[in-house]
Amino acid sequence: MAQPHSFAEQTPREGVLDRRAGALDDSAIDLHGHEWGTWGGRDEGPAGDVEHQTNHETNHDGDQLDREERAALRRVEGLSTELEDVTEVEYRQLRLERVVLASVWEDNGQDTLEDAENSLRELAALAETAGSTVLDGVIQRRLKPDAATYLWSGKAAELREIVAAEGADTVIVDGELGPSQRRALEDVVKVKVIDRTALILDIFAQHAKSREGRAQVELAQLQYLLPRLRGWGESMSRQAGGRVAGGEGIGSRGPGETKIELDRRRINTRISRLRRDLKNMKTVRDTKRSSRRAQHVPSVAIVGYTNAGKSSILNRLTGAGVLVENQLFATLDPTVRRHESEDGRAYTLSDTVGFVRNLPHQLVEAFRSTLEEAADADVLLHVVDGSHEDPEGQIAAVHAVLDEVFVEEETSSVPEIIAVNKADLAQPETLDRLRAAYPRVVVVSARTGAGIPELLAAVEEVLPRPEILVDVLLPYDRGDLVARLHDEGQVLEEEHTGEGTRLQAKVHPDLHGQLGTFAV
Repeated sequence: MAQPHSFAEQTPREGVLDRRAGALDDSAIDLHGHEWGTWGGRDEGPAGDVEHQTNHETNHDGDQLDREERAALRRVEGLSTELEDVTEVEYRQLRLERVVLASVWEDNGQDTLEDAENSLRELAALAETAGSTVLDGVIQRRLKPDAATYLWSGKAAELREIVAAEGADTVIVDGELGPSQRRALEDVVKVKVIDRTALILDIFAQHAKSREGRAQVELAQLQYLLPRLRGWGESMSRQAGGRVAGGEGIGSRGPGETKIELDRRRINTRISRLRRDLKNMKTVRDTKRSSRRAQHVPSVAIVGYTNAGKSSILNRLTGAGVLVENQLFATLDPTVRRHESEDGRAYTLSDTVGFVRNLPHQLVEAFRSTLEEAADADVLLHVVDGSHEDPEGQIAAVHAVLDEVFVEEETSSVPEIIAVNKADLAQPETLDRLRAAYPRVVVVSARTGAGIPELLAAVEEVLPRPEILVDVLLPYDRGDLVARLHDEGQVLEEEHTGEGTRLQAKVHPDLHGQLGTFAV
């Protein structure tokens, strides 16, 4: 992946946002260098904590074959498609998209300048994950975005000058643009314009691997595209009356449908088919989940902001070998692994899709079946990047999406443990602040392993336990029930007598019903 600060020596600007609106006369925001090149801290992956391990350290992330596969087709920065000499045809190379970022800070008393700067840095990291080179960025302070061009006419004209000076070919806006806003802004800046939602959808399309993941992303993209179909003169307005286009003549003429209507109908048909497919896939997922429920296997869902360290935590706990890379949304497909507590109780750990501020509602709807893993869990393990500038903002963004899912699923609150990851990079005052703000907080580092035993102990403490106390004497030929008591219950005492095995244990209701005839 291209280094984000590689263009720093190509421009005389000190910082990437020194062309902000006149109202923002603070010192320029420096997006160059290591600040967002190592997003959220040193080179730690989205789950991301082990990129910089030395060879002699134990690698807890497995072989990372997915990372090798993804890197095999990575685009290369700084290689031009233009030919210096007509004889050098064989040396043509692909050039990265060169982008300029644009944002509006809505001065409404709720968001601060620091929030706007953090959001723009996050947008820069998203653009890099998508394979672009970030050249510059601007922030405009307004009460609300312009309904016509989003940036108002003066700032849009200034943005056009920046695009021309930097040689950019794309503008990325830190917000969701309406169809008319995007067209109007493109007419001003004379290059392609995309918004934050389209950028996130593009990243998801690159990283989705499973059949369900690809279907979810395609559904979200089509839902985003449908209201944004725009006419292209005659190509989108021409009509073919009935079957007249096929030469059927009299009796077959009619108003027909325009090309844009035809495209809308095709998209709606495809959306309906994708929803049916996802509904069938959800049935398979629900069947697996109900099977675990029938066997009384508790589940722990790992949730958190993207690039906080979810996959690294899962790898550290279970050796799952999930892809770990210093990118946003590096892993999309959920991974479920079995684990055992110190007293032998089995439970599952599932890694879910990462969250982000202003997560597109199309993605929330499309990935609802995946997010249901969190709603149906017995415990939420909420991973937070302790080295980030605003960990509380990340926690609030995750809670906002989870609250929406819980309301849809009519789920009551689930016990939550906040694991503050990247403790080796975090500031002590940040850790103290998080400990004071939330009830169950464990400070860990997936890279060094610090705090992992305490995290496991905290998870096992809140796992659901059997509640019905039984005292039974089981004959020696009922070893199956003895095994079930050990597997599904909590054995308190066990004694071998002449008549059989006497056990005192706590069990679930269904097992309690089968033990009634052996009660002492």
